[in-house]
Order: sequence, then C-alpha cells, then structure tokens
Amino acid sequence: MASLNYKEFALVTGGSGGIGSALCRVLPSIGLTPLIGFNSNVNIAKSLAKECGGFAVKMDMSDNGSILAAIENISTYLDNDGVLKGVILAASPAPDLVPFRNLNSDLLENQFRVNVVGSQLLLAGLIKNFFKKDKSGIIIGILSEAMGNENQPPTSGMGAYIIAKSAMKEMLRVCSTEYSWLKVRTISPGFTKTKMLDVFDPRYLELAQSEKQFSTPQEVAELIIKEIMS
Repeated sequence: MASLNYKEFALVTGGSGGIGSALCRVLPSIGLTPLIGFNSNVNIAKSLAKECGGFAVKMDMSDNGSILAAIENISTYLDNDGVLKGVILAASPAPDLVPFRNLNSDLLENQFRVNVVGSQLLLAGLIKNFFKKDKSGIIIGILSEAMGNENQPPTSGMGAYIIAKSAMKEMLRVCSTEYSWLKVRTISPGFTKTKMLDVFDPRYLELAQSEKQFSTPQEVAELIIKEIMS
C-alpha cells in the first residue's frame, strides 16, 4: 500500500514534443509528476524533467522492445510510494502529405506502429502492471481535427495519418469497453503551432490560419488538463 506521502505520476508519450512538453510543464499544477516519454530528444527530455521535477523515460513508440523496457522502468521511478494515475498518448509521426492513390504500406505502417500498435502494447502493459491493481486509471488519446466528423469530411492529402488516428480512436473505444473502470478520453485539436507544421507548405499554412487561428501547445495542454480533471 502506498504511503500517506505517495506521489501521483502521469506518463506522456511524445513528452519532449511540442504538445507533450507543454503538458509536462502544467501537470505539476494539478499534483501530477510527469514521466516524459521520449525517443531521440534525450537532452530536451532530461532538461524538461529537471524543470518539472519529473523523469525522462526512453520510449520508442515504434519499437516493441523499447515499450516493454519502458514499462518495466516506470516501476523504478515510482519506487515504493508512487502511483501511476494515467497516460497521455501524445506521440505521433508527422503527416505524410500525399494523395490517397500514392499511399503505400510503408507510410501506413509508419503511422500505425506509433498510433495504434505501439499505443495498444503500452496500454496493455500499463493496465496489467499499474491500473488493474486499484481498478483506476486515466487514458487520454490525442486525435486530430483533420479526421473530420459527421458534418465535416476528413482533410485531404493526409490519408495515412488520418486513418491511423481513426484506428487509435476505435482502439481506445475497445479498451474502454473491456475496462469500464478506466477513464478514457480523447481530444481532437486542429492545427497547433509545433514543429509538425514544418511538413506543410508555408502558403497553405498562411491560408489555413486566415480561416481559423492555430492553437498553441499550451492551449492544447489546458484542454488535456480539463479532461484529466473532469
């Protein structure tokens, strides 16, 4: 049993990215110590961990071995008086801007490995090793406004990304159904001012921003905090 002075942690995949790092900075304000999942940005992750009082966790979401090793390592960060309260799935490859007819298995697999396969493996491990014990846990999936809805078609030219995000949404629905005691939520931000925008033509971004103001990572982080607290 955790001590009276136990800490509550939240894991953020893609924690060294734009939205992920903004979220890690605000998690302490609601009493959660961030576990900053990173792949290659080790210096950013370690600096962020020092700033936020959290821990950098090596986690390549496209590699099963890396994910399984990270799950084991999380226990060492929690020690004997920590509780993993939830996970935010913020890691994702940038969209590949190609028309539907040019999609191929490599592009689809690149998106699915992180958004679906890696995320499912991670969630399965967290449920087994942390959440199931107290039948409690929070899962937040970051989707995309580009997926569209019943009144809006998906954005063209981002097929692999949108297909994978849609599959993530359904994967989370299955998870929520089988583990009804989990709090599973998703958010679907629009264009956000991160390095992911670098794949787009500046002229396209200028036109898009003239129609709708882009979000900041901090604004998206606040939306995630609201879902955690709801």
